[in-house]
Amino acid sequence: MCHTVYGARHLNGEDDLYESLRLELRRGSLGLAVLARLRVERYGYTLRQALADDGLDMEESTLYPLLRRLEAKGLLVSEWREEEKRKKRFYVLSPAGEDMLRRLVQEWRTINASLERIMETGD
Repeated sequence: MCHTVYGARHLNGEDDLYESLRLELRRGSLGLAVLARLRVERYGYTLRQALADDGLDMEESTLYPLLRRLEAKGLLVSEWREEEKRKKRFYVLSPAGEDMLRRLVQEWRTINASLERIMETGD
């Protein structure tokens, strides 16, 4: 019985570690995904849907603070507009955001190529 409990705790510990590392990996990718999707103007809900359609589900509690941070850094511009009798905040890349996206995509491609080589060799 002790062995089973230890095994369950061990698996939970591994699951916790996996979840922590998975979230860290995702966190680093979400900003890039949001910038890429905002090459076209969108409001929050349609942005969430576009990301979900691409396999990146994101909670509102993650998305909106990220949008505010990116806007505060000058990478996005936004404006409130009424659409379908509701006020919605629309976001799009600023010129600085377009430049940053270009630079980050280049870096992502370099990292991705390196990781692919590492995964293939297994060394």
